[in-house]
Amino acid sequence: QVQLAESGGGTVQAGGSLRLSCAASGRNFRVNAMNWYRLAPGKQRELVASIISEGSTTYADSVLGRFTISRDNAKNTVYLQMNSLKPEDTAVYYCNTIGVTLGAPVRGFNSWGQGTQVTVSS
Repeated sequence: QVQLAESGGGTVQAGGSLRLSCAASGRNFRVNAMNWYRLAPGKQRELVASIISEGSTTYADSVLGRFTISRDNAKNTVYLQMNSLKPEDTAVYYCNTIGVTLGAPVRGFNSWGQGTQVTVSS
């Protein structure tokens, strides 16, 4: 079992910044990818940013150049630095981690955080 703990959400004015954190915890697991999704009322869940084990990153067009995803492998933690925030960034942000638990038996996992609210006022 791998659990995710998110933090860093809040309310900011347009143009402001926030940094979200997501720490994965569990027993003997390997992370293959860490992702940030967001869900706004009436909208489809959107993949905001991803980072894979090799370190490559991917961003949604809507946040490219403004958001940065990073990781601390030793801490099993992923971050999302959000700059130049816009009202349309308002959503609940969810951390998602995909990997493998290394016990007996080895098995894959796909874990989700509880979500953290980001509100950007105009």
